[in-house]
Amino acid sequence: MSSSTKININVDWKSELNRIATKHHIIVCWVAIILNPIWFVADYFTIPSYWQIFFVIRLSVTALTLIAVIFRKKIKLSTEVLILFPFLGISLQNAYMWSVMDVPTLQKHAFAYIALLIGAGMLVLWKPIWTILIVGISLVMNILFFQYNSTLSSQEILINGGFLVLTVGIISIVLIQSRYVLTKKEIIARLALAATNEQLEIQKTLIEIKNKEITDSINYAQRIQQAILPDKQDIYTSLPESFALYKPKDIVSGDFYFFAKKHNTIFIAAVDCTGHGVPGAFMSMIASEKLNEAVGQSSNLSEILRLLNYGIKTSLKQSEQNEESTRDGLDLALCSIDNENRVVNFTGANRPFWIIKKGSKIVEEIKATKKAIGGFTEDDQFFESHEISLNKGDTFYLCTDGYADTFNGETGKKLTTKKFKEIIVEIQDLSMSDQENYLDIFIEDWKSGTEQIDDILVIGIRL
Repeated sequence: MSSSTKININVDWKSELNRIATKHHIIVCWVAIILNPIWFVADYFTIPSYWQIFFVIRLSVTALTLIAVIFRKKIKLSTEVLILFPFLGISLQNAYMWSVMDVPTLQKHAFAYIALLIGAGMLVLWKPIWTILIVGISLVMNILFFQYNSTLSSQEILINGGFLVLTVGIISIVLIQSRYVLTKKEIIARLALAATNEQLEIQKTLIEIKNKEITDSINYAQRIQQAILPDKQDIYTSLPESFALYKPKDIVSGDFYFFAKKHNTIFIAAVDCTGHGVPGAFMSMIASEKLNEAVGQSSNLSEILRLLNYGIKTSLKQSEQNEESTRDGLDLALCSIDNENRVVNFTGANRPFWIIKKGSKIVEEIKATKKAIGGFTEDDQFFESHEISLNKGDTFYLCTDGYADTFNGETGKKLTTKKFKEIIVEIQDLSMSDQENYLDIFIEDWKSGTEQIDDILVIGIRL
């Protein structure tokens, strides 16, 4: 909590306590104004010879209290002085009344004093010095009034109510002090909580603003990333029976699909960069640029991956000598397609090539070179390429690991590559666009609303 907040709380608890005390004290004053004159009925039956003078005293105390309540704002009475009128007035009133009573009457009237002191303990909110002041003045006035008016001895007075009233007076001082301290602590705690909540609300608002700014920035970055991705329509024009299911984990993605045409050859790739979200997106932009450069320099897939590997390591300053260099990189499956002759060349870095022949229920897999692009991979790493002749109606798939690694929302189990292969076998009778829709709906149902843990990219092509 800041020092300014502590200062504000220190100021506020006093005003809040004063507000609560004023409310209580005004209620006490009105109770005294209403009940004190009515108590003369008890005076009449208890000590009839003095009821008239008692009634005058009660009316005087009541009138002074009423004036104090009505004009308290004009004469700027503090809440402590306001409550002094009924309590001190009634204390002095009781002191005089006690001094003219005999023993039986004194015993009965002791309870009026006790009720006064208990009422003070229950309703008054002030520092104990004010209670001590009232008890002290009452004690002095009792002594004086008894000295001049009473025929009773000190022992008779103490035995028949005086000692009990004194004891209750001391208890009332302790009770008022405890109530004052507890109320003060409660107010300070409440104000501190309110201040903390206010600070949390401010921080929440700041976080929301920052989050919006960051989200807006990432959304803008998404538009930039989308701009470097191939237009899917270009893919579908060259490969009518194909799809690219692309589902970033976050707004931007570390996975991306690549497409290029060079003479009569089509190049297509599914690329999985290190990380996801913003870090993955940075890697994907670097990788996309370097892959474009590599395809521009060569049509040989092994050479393309060698150039890509070298380009990534150079861009990220990765070398054995540079201890601070990152070990980020990427996996990918890259194909070149001779559409006319239905010949596909494949090379991969940790990502395989899957084929399902027309009418078959088996996924044939061509494994990739078990080396990543970048990172710890050597500069002159060789990536093996494969030439595959396909027939009309054969289908092949390139993908990142995101789909197979997705967890089920109910069981918590991973989909697995085995299950993924079974799914694509089951949907072979569907068109490629229907396959994309099926895979999309299936993975959403499989997640069951849980968070996606990785970017997803699946490319399917039927020749």
